[in-house]
Amino acid sequence: MKTLGMLGGMSWESTQSYYQLINKGINQKLGGLHSARIILNSVDFDQIEKLQHEEAWERMGIILANAAYSVEKAGAEGLIICTNTMHRLVPDIRKHIAIPIIHIADATAQRLVADGVTKVGLLGTAFTMEQDFYKGRLSEKFGLEVLIPDAAQRKQIHQVIYDELCLGIIREASRDYYSQVIHALAEQGAQAVILGCTEIGLLISQSESTLPLYDTTQIHAEAAVEWMLEH
Repeated sequence: MKTLGMLGGMSWESTQSYYQLINKGINQKLGGLHSARIILNSVDFDQIEKLQHEEAWERMGIILANAAYSVEKAGAEGLIICTNTMHRLVPDIRKHIAIPIIHIADATAQRLVADGVTKVGLLGTAFTMEQDFYKGRLSEKFGLEVLIPDAAQRKQIHQVIYDELCLGIIREASRDYYSQVIHALAEQGAQAVILGCTEIGLLISQSESTLPLYDTTQIHAEAAVEWMLEH
């Protein structure tokens, strides 16, 4: 089994989901008392969140590159970044480490393509929905047509993530709102929806959606397990 490095804490709520999913995945594959070989660097999200909204991406790149370097030096053979938004900084992080990064958008896109999806809705933070580092990768590398909610919907989706989900708060009204947004994306022709923030899976499940949901936390964790057990 390879040793996996994890950059977590963004937020810790979703990081604990990653830790659980990866350990369960390893145990299901290997049985017995097997668990995952993981080296975790969990950052302080308060600092990251403030820098995000200051658009201070260069400073965040330094923080995450240092964190990634620390897990590599501790013995990690590969890396996952336990958040969609911070994949914007993958090019910055790659400059400082030699180990591979398992990219969350690639893992998700590969699953969509395998399932025959060509037009997909994307929910996430405003950064993920509006900037090109994520949806551009999906379209340019994998040929997917990506739909995003309108401006008012994006603002509300973003607010729920930071003001509720990152704090472990689950509100029925927010679940209903996300379901309405998904229905609107379906009316625009989306065949499926990417839960493109690792906290969204804490709020909404397949039973609340009119479209198939692709939970990036689950998919990313499964990709990590596959990589760890590759020969």
